[in-house]
Amino acid sequence: GYAYDMNVACSAATFGLKQAADAIKCGARRVLLVNVEITSGHTDFRSRDCHFIFGDVATASIIEDTTTKTGFEIVDTHLFTQFSNNIRNNFGYLNRSEDAVVDDKLFRQDGRKVFKEVCPLVAKIITKQLEKNEIAPTNVKRFWLHQANASMNDLILKFVVGKDADRALVPIILDEFANTSSAGVIIALHRTAHEVNDGEYGILCSFGAGYSVGSILVQKHVVA
Repeated sequence: GYAYDMNVACSAATFGLKQAADAIKCGARRVLLVNVEITSGHTDFRSRDCHFIFGDVATASIIEDTTTKTGFEIVDTHLFTQFSNNIRNNFGYLNRSEDAVVDDKLFRQDGRKVFKEVCPLVAKIITKQLEKNEIAPTNVKRFWLHQANASMNDLILKFVVGKDADRALVPIILDEFANTSSAGVIIALHRTAHEVNDGEYGILCSFGAGYSVGSILVQKHVVA
């Protein structure tokens, strides 16, 4: 076996799922995807756009080539990147020190700009992916979206499904775990996977620094 590290900020899990799916297609039998998020190490507790939203966590997922287990099949993947300075880390991981100046070595974001620019972008990507696979938005049982902001996820849901869409379509785990960066979509999937029945579809979509957006279309398969 082999291992490597890939950091795509809040989109690392979905980008990782894409790499795992490609590895399986190329002959790998099984992939372990681990998302470890130590967000507190680079949080500026003086910034309203940063300090209250993050939590530290780790998740693990197994992706394998099998038809003998109940789980989700990766049907389609879509990755997107676009340069933006509205979400960034000014230096490296855990490099905070007492001598750091206010704008150095810490997480920074312009939350209002991110909200305005990212929501329609994510909705457009999900909509095009569903159109490509000839799946109506109303036929998606759950949208496991990045756990950054409940209002962002509500707006994305309205863009994709419609203004009368049931908010239960987008599980929220922010109240318990806060924003755990890339791990949020995995936690949301883990907590609500039982709500998806055999043959039904779901979307895992994360978005963050870069900008980066990863969207993974999955279908539930139940083995009796």
